[in-house]
Amino acid sequence: MKIDIFNTQGSSTGRQVDLLDSVFGVEVNEHCMYLAVKQYLANQRQGTHKSKERGEIRGSRKKLFKQKGTGGARRGDIKSPLLRGGGRAFGPRPRDYSFKLNKKVKSLARNSALSSKMAAGEIKVVEDFNFEAPNTKQMMTILSSLQGESKKVLLVTTGFDKFVEKAASNISGVNVIAAKDINTYQVLNGDIVLFQEGAVNVVNELGSKYSKN
Repeated sequence: MKIDIFNTQGSSTGRQVDLLDSVFGVEVNEHCMYLAVKQYLANQRQGTHKSKERGEIRGSRKKLFKQKGTGGARRGDIKSPLLRGGGRAFGPRPRDYSFKLNKKVKSLARNSALSSKMAAGEIKVVEDFNFEAPNTKQMMTILSSLQGESKKVLLVTTGFDKFVEKAASNISGVNVIAAKDINTYQVLNGDIVLFQEGAVNVVNELGSKYSKN
């Protein structure tokens, strides 16, 4: 399939770029997208949570009162989880939340996300552009001309461009990612996926790598 290429003023250039059907036109697999999003969010977790348990609390280990005859709970020493200031029972411990996902599953999930965006008309292609210095105002003008204002926009660049990334960093709802790093979560999280012209070829190659023939 083909899609029109726009310039930074929002006008059609009269040119088109090929989008592979195996990347932008596959049958959407919602379960694979769920797994990919779950893995992405799990990998963002630091897993540094920790609470002190009974054996880690400072305090006397002496039994507070006799076992029977007081009419109260038999709760042992002052570090008991039943008392204020005591250790926490079965509290959280540091752990790694990340898990492995098959490359073919991740590829199918990414292609499914791109295909769903394509079917919804939420993908646009703009000719390659760069900045000589970070310019948020210029970036706002480009997004506005491409109807990306007041929406969550994922800008997929051909490669890493620090000036383009810095220009977009002050704009709420705009994320910039290099084509080689594109992932299911960020594609689904954006209202519009805006590709630079050169990024399309990178994504075509990346998405077809593990696709079925």
